[in-house]
Amino acid sequence: MNSFASHYALFLAEAVTVVAAILAIAAGLVLLSRRKARHAGHVEVSDVNRQFEAAGDAIDALRLPKPAHKTLLKRRKTEQKARREQAEVRPCTYLLDFRGDIRASAIAALREEVSAILQVAQPGDAVLLRLESPGGMVNRYGLAAAQLLRLRDAKLPLTAMVDSVAASGGYLMAAAADRIVASPFALVGSIGVIAQIPNFHRWLQARDIDWEQFTAGQYKRTVTVFGENTDAGRAKLREELETIHTHFRDFVQTRRARLDIDKVGTGEAWLGSQALELGLVDELATSDDIVRAACARGRVLHIRYRRKLTLPERMRMSAQAAWDGIWQPPSPLG
Repeated sequence: MNSFASHYALFLAEAVTVVAAILAIAAGLVLLSRRKARHAGHVEVSDVNRQFEAAGDAIDALRLPKPAHKTLLKRRKTEQKARREQAEVRPCTYLLDFRGDIRASAIAALREEVSAILQVAQPGDAVLLRLESPGGMVNRYGLAAAQLLRLRDAKLPLTAMVDSVAASGGYLMAAAADRIVASPFALVGSIGVIAQIPNFHRWLQARDIDWEQFTAGQYKRTVTVFGENTDAGRAKLREELETIHTHFRDFVQTRRARLDIDKVGTGEAWLGSQALELGLVDELATSDDIVRAACARGRVLHIRYRRKLTLPERMRMSAQAAWDGIWQPPSPLG
């Protein structure tokens, strides 16, 4: 009897353990799904016209005597109502921001923002892009440029505005626009390609440490961080860089046919005023000037895609940024 009771108790304990494990797994899956939902991104839209109006009202509230300010507010409300009614039938301008790093990490947001605009855009609408980037990885910035070409394919006029820098991969993106506007001292151009990589082979060799690497395919790996690099590998990498540079030049030349690509495709960067003379940009102005002019013509909506990063994502991005500082892959970063 005691033996039966002990075996039964053991069975119950095992059953409870299994059920608890199943419940724990189920709870974990539910928590994970909720966490994913919580970190899902969303598109935020703000009215740039109203932001400018609110800023002006805040200044006038302190600048004017109260009676004069009240009178001004009444008049402005009437004017604003009329402008908003007109704006409902006028074309809309969509404002985007792209701040680039070496990996063009803002691509994820850009593709969502472009998709949102394409969902609602009407004939006559336009897009303004505030672009700031020193360049980075070829494939990433190529993808960013392709996202902008989606707007052009939809017949939405696109203006790239450069206040500080649009070099190399940044200029690759700017070239996808119908019009490029730069501030006088912005850095523009750098149509070139660079790759740099540290090599620890001699350091390992001095410490009797072997590094073995196995590949299939003659050029699966051209240069390496830890192995001994060969002249053939270096030559192949240079060949690949020249191929990328040719495609970069061709992309720019196709979209800006009047450029003397042999003159500007040397990897040099120029100030905005010089870039205007060379044909790299179409106008000298700040993005503030262009946005305010668009507000005077009609409604301007600022489109932003937001997503809260998880802790593992933030840690991964920090680690990747540290590694990017050590190893720079082939990139149009002049």
